[in-house]
Parts: sequence; C-alpha cells; structure tokens
Amino acid sequence: MALATPLSTTRFPAAPPSGPADHQAGPDSPDHARAEELLAEVETCHDRWRQCELRQEAVALTLDLVDGVARRYHGRGMERDDLVQVGRMALVKAANGYRCGLGSSFAAYAVPTISGEIKRHFRDQGWLVRPPRRLQELRAEVAGEQERLRQVLLREPTDVELAQALDVTTEQVREVHASSMAYHAMPLDLCDGPGPTGDVRWFDDVVVARDALRSALVELSERDLLIVRLRFVEEQTQSQIGEVLGVSQMQVSRLLGSILQRLRAAMAPEVGGDRP
Repeated sequence: MALATPLSTTRFPAAPPSGPADHQAGPDSPDHARAEELLAEVETCHDRWRQCELRQEAVALTLDLVDGVARRYHGRGMERDDLVQVGRMALVKAANGYRCGLGSSFAAYAVPTISGEIKRHFRDQGWLVRPPRRLQELRAEVAGEQERLRQVLLREPTDVELAQALDVTTEQVREVHASSMAYHAMPLDLCDGPGPTGDVRWFDDVVVARDALRSALVELSERDLLIVRLRFVEEQTQSQIGEVLGVSQMQVSRLLGSILQRLRAAMAPEVGGDRP
C-alpha cells in the first residue's frame, strides 16, 4: 500500500477562475462538520501517516475558506492564483496547528490564519498596489543610474539628468520617484490589523491613502520631490538636506511644512472623509 504524502508537501490543483460560482460554505456546512470530525480523530490517532491523511482530507473539505478570504484581496495587484496558493498553504498550516475543544471551530481558527498569511505576502512583495511592470523595471534602472551619477557629479542628479542618461522622459522619472516615495513614506505592519472583522476595511483604507499620496506626489516640483525623497526615503536630517540644496536648516523646515500641507490638501478629497 502506498504511503500517504505528508501534509506539508500536498499539491493543490490550480485555483478556478473567479466568478459567480465561487462561494463560501457556512460554518454549519456538512463539509466543515466533517473536517472537524477528521481533525478530532487526528488527536486520538497515533499513526503519523494516518494523521497526514486525515489532515489532508480536512483541508480538501475546507478549501472554500481560502476562496472566500482571497476574494477580499483580489484586485490589489496580485494574481488570484497566487493569492489562492498562499491561502491554501496557510490552510495547511492551520490544519497542523488546530486543536479541538479549545473553544473555536476550525473555520474560525483558519480564517485569521489565511488572512494573515495573505497580508504577509503583500508585505513581502513590497507593494500594496503594484505599479505597472514598466514602472517597476524603470524604478530599478533609475536607482542604479542615480547612484552612478551621485559618484560622478558629487551631488544629487536632477530628474532631467537621470532622464537623459536613461533615454526616457522627465515625466517618467518623476513617476518613478512618486511611486517609490508613496511606498516608503507609509510603512505598515500588515500582520497587526484591527482583527478578523475590521482588517479588510482597514486594508482598503491604507490602499486608498497610498494611491492618493502617489497621485499627489506627481504634482510636486522637482525640488520638492527631492526634498521629500531625502527626508522620508533616505531619512536625512533637515541640516543634511540644507547642505544638498544650499539653504539653511530653517528654510528646509519651512519648505517641508509647505510641501506636507499641499500633500494633505491634495489627498483630502480621497482620504479626508469617513468611509460609510
């Protein structure tokens, strides 16, 4: 008789396309009830391979939990198949860690685990709202050329100089800077949300705020973008920024205040009001 495959190496079929057929079984569904029985049996079983079989079967019966959670985060810049695969591995993790009789059903235990792993995946990928591929590629080129020109010029290169060196438009360079700063200026710990009920709304709020910031940054002048980049991306002090610009620390402070006031005003229509 063939040995059962350990649960950690289970291969899942590709995620089906999203659509009306997607559904999430209720907590009282026969499949979920059967999964509870299987996981309870795991705790009384002393055969390791049989435990793997039982957990595999429980996971197969509760895959709808993954579809339900992944659907919340679809459209945020990640392919649905990627979200589902991350979620299914999290479901395996939940099946391995679940203990019956501790007060919660397997579904109630698994959903926060799945949601947490998906949000961690977003964090590790680096973008909540993924920029177009061309912008991602250009961002890497701009970063490399920026460092090279710093060494040659012994100062910060202008957007015009970067554009000429890379044979792109100044507007494209500015768009790269805006996207980069929108990411760095709003650091997040995606693993600590307000809870399994409120975390999706909170996540949506963050996405809207970051998108609004990116749009507002594009409207800044080249000098203002440089100031924001030096302060919030490279974390230079106001005195250091003053040396780069050839102005006093007090002038930098006033410039920063003016820039932040304009950014807040530009973002207010999108993030200023309460969500329903």
